Amino acid sequence: MDLSYLFYLSSGLFLGWSLGANDAANIFGTAVGSKMVRFSTIAAVACIFVIIGAVFGGSGTSKTLGALGSVNALAGAFMVALSAALAVYMMLRAGLTVSTSQAIVGAIVGWNVYADKPTDYTTLLEIIGTWTTCPLLAGIVAVVLYLCLKKLQKCSSMHLLMRDQITRFGLVITAAVGAYALGANNIANVVGVFMQSCPFKSLHLGNILTLDPYQVLFLLGAIAICTGVWTYSHKVIKTVGNSLMRMSPAVALIIVLSQSVVLLLFSSVSLHDWLEASSLPAIPLVPVSSTQAVIGAVIGIGLIKGGRGLNWSIIGKIVAGWITAPLMAMLICFICLFFLENVFNQTVFLP
Repeated sequence: MDLSYLFYLSSGLFLGWSLGANDAANIFGTAVGSKMVRFSTIAAVACIFVIIGAVFGGSGTSKTLGALGSVNALAGAFMVALSAALAVYMMLRAGLTVSTSQAIVGAIVGWNVYADKPTDYTTLLEIIGTWTTCPLLAGIVAVVLYLCLKKLQKCSSMHLLMRDQITRFGLVITAAVGAYALGANNIANVVGVFMQSCPFKSLHLGNILTLDPYQVLFLLGAIAICTGVWTYSHKVIKTVGNSLMRMSPAVALIIVLSQSVVLLLFSSVSLHDWLEASSLPAIPLVPVSSTQAVIGAVIGIGLIKGGRGLNWSIIGKIVAGWITAPLMAMLICFICLFFLENVFNQTVFLP
C-alpha cells in the first residue's frame, strides 16, 4: 500500500480524534457528570461499541456524504478532513461541544466551491433539515421517557439503593447503545471523504470474520475516535455533564437513551429500506449531530420541568458554535486548498 495514503489519511484520523474528544460527552457525559459511573469504566464500554458500530453499521451515512460532494483527489480529501478537524478543535479549546457533522459538511461545500464542482443541494437541504429535526426529535423522545419514568416511580415501591443500582446499570447499557449509534452514524464524518481512494484490501480475521476494504477504513477511523475519548474528552464532559442543567442520575439515563434512539433512527439501513418498501416516508441516512441530540433532550426535559434549571447562557454559546463550525470549516478548507495547490503543488481536485 502507498504510504502517502496513510499520510493523507492522518487528517481524517485527527478528525476522528476530535470527534471522540467532543462527542464522548454526548455518549456518557451525563453519566459521569451525575457521579454514577466512573469515567474509565464507561469509556472502555463506549470504545468497544464505537468500533462495532463503525465497522458494521457505517456504510449508510457514508454514501450520503459522498452524494453531497464527490471529493475525487486524495490531497483534497486530506484538506477537507483537516479543515473540519481544525474547526472542531478550535471549539474544543474553548470547552464547547460542536457538531462534527456540521463541520465536515461545511468543509465539503468549501471543496465544492474551490473546485467549481456542483453541490447536490437536495442532499444538502436533507442534511440541513436534520439539524432542526434531530434536536427536536430528541427532545420529544426525552419528554416521553421522562413522563413514563415519573409515572413508574410513583407506582414503584423499590428501595432507593436498588433503584440506584439499576440506574447505574442502565447508564452503562445506554452508553453502549449510544456509542454504537455514534460509530454507525458519525464514522462517515471521519473517513467518508477517503472512500473513493481507499487502497485497503479485505482483512481476514481467521475463519470467523472478513472485513471488506471500507470496513478496514472504518476500523481505523473508529480507533482514532477511541483515542480522542481517552485523551481529551474530560474538559467537554464538564460542560455537558451538569453545566447545562443539574440532573439526577435517572434524568442522565433518559438523555443518553434519547440521543441513542435518534442516532440509530438516522443510521439504520434496514429501517430506511423497510419504510421505503412500505411506501412510507423514509428517515434519511444522514450523519446527524449527537451534540444536537443531547442538547435537544436536555432542553426538552428542562422545559417540562419549568425551564428554571436550564443554563441558557451555555446553551446559547453552544448553539452559536453550531452556526460557526460549518462556516469556519468551509473558509478554512477554501483557503488551505489554495495554498495546498499553489504553494505545495498538490492536486486537490480532478477535472
